[in-house]
Amino acid sequence: MSGTSAATYGTVTKTFHWLTALLILTIIPLGAIANRLPYETNEQLALKAQLFSFHKTLGIIVFAVALARIIWAVTQTKPASLHPDRKVETMLADIVHWLLYISLVAVPLTGWIHHAATEGFAPVLLPISQDLPFVPNDENIAKLFAGLHWVWSKIMVGSLLLHIAGALKHQFIDKDATLRRMWFGHADPVSTGAHHGTLAAPVAAVLIYIAATAAGAAAGLYTVKSDIVQADLADVSSEWTVTEGEIALTITQFGSPVAGAFNDWTSAITFDENATGVMGQVETTIAIGSLQLGSVTSDALGADFFNANTYPTALFTADIVANDAGYVAEGTLTIKDVTAPLNLPFTLVIDGDTAQMEGAIEIDRRTFGIGQSMSDETNLAFGVVVDIALTAIR
Repeated sequence: MSGTSAATYGTVTKTFHWLTALLILTIIPLGAIANRLPYETNEQLALKAQLFSFHKTLGIIVFAVALARIIWAVTQTKPASLHPDRKVETMLADIVHWLLYISLVAVPLTGWIHHAATEGFAPVLLPISQDLPFVPNDENIAKLFAGLHWVWSKIMVGSLLLHIAGALKHQFIDKDATLRRMWFGHADPVSTGAHHGTLAAPVAAVLIYIAATAAGAAAGLYTVKSDIVQADLADVSSEWTVTEGEIALTITQFGSPVAGAFNDWTSAITFDENATGVMGQVETTIAIGSLQLGSVTSDALGADFFNANTYPTALFTADIVANDAGYVAEGTLTIKDVTAPLNLPFTLVIDGDTAQMEGAIEIDRRTFGIGQSMSDETNLAFGVVVDIALTAIR
């Protein structure tokens, strides 16, 4: 029998039930183990990322299976409880079922949105885009859905445990056919009529979700928090005033680019396009704590990388000279306690008193002692591409 009747569940329903159970009982420990694993070495980070990739991939499969299961379920007749006289028990069972139905969609969906809103670390192992329509790469969105995923996954685990406990009670205490009629093979049908649910159970399940979500908000789980102290940069006096610009960087993690940018920096610039030799100077101060780098932002600002609390700013000072391709800012870059030579080639277009500059350079992170625990390029490439673009007025 492929369809469900008032007496027993059909083969398709049973298949959906046990496939979902297998996936959920795999995905929950995968996520818990991956979350607790250290990532202080290349090998540890690789294992952690691999487990998270499996967790995310199975989550998307659960989401697809859950949607198919729900669509199938609404077209079928559901057998009633074997003990309709136990009204409280039946109501609790209905609430748990509704919590599971909501969880099977809401939990993987929030995890998927969190993944799409970040860049880098543990890609989904399916031939689909890592992004989602209408979901921008945004740290605040990522934090919101990461928090929802955490809170709602606890509802899923709780309802799953209650569901298992109820099934075991039916099997070993009540000794009835509740579990047998959901298992494969021949089982004597027990007709108690079709299940007629009420709005009370789904409404109660939704209220539980609302209460848990509100508790998460009260605990601050949906907002970005950081113990990084961001430098407060002073205003600078400059012959050329930057009106807009970006200092972006791209790292390569697990073979995939992860793009980010520093959101707070100042530049003091002097420049005379008619001069010969040294045509000007530039001094740029960057607030390291303003870095946004997708899912790895907090790690990038930590002690093994930029160590933003100890070294809150980076400094680039240079003389500007012309070359055959355009211009070069010949100077030094100081990050953490390391100062190293850096020559930044760039193009410059001046229209009256407005200048537009673009430059790019690749820097070896090892020069500045960044990511010393990542001693090879298995997980994190040595090269970091820095792209600079700005508009300034005289």
